[in-house]
Amino acid sequence: MEIKILGPGCAKCKTLEKITREVVAELGSNATVSKVEDIMDIMNYGVMTTPALVVDEKVVIKGRVPSAKEIKEILTN
Repeated sequence: MEIKILGPGCAKCKTLEKITREVVAELGSNATVSKVEDIMDIMNYGVMTTPALVVDEKVVIKGRVPSAKEIKEILTN
């Protein structure tokens, strides 16, 4: 599983990255988590409001920071 956090580095983007990494560790997943900060790369996903969470190249959340529970549900489905 490949997970990307899209965002230029704002506080919400950093929070989403932190929560996502914690959930991945808690699940014992071998997913890779990366941060995409380049605005052109972010726009290529059709995202205009950050932060956004991308799982296996599909945007699953954008414009808000979800709870750890919500991220866990997304990653386990």
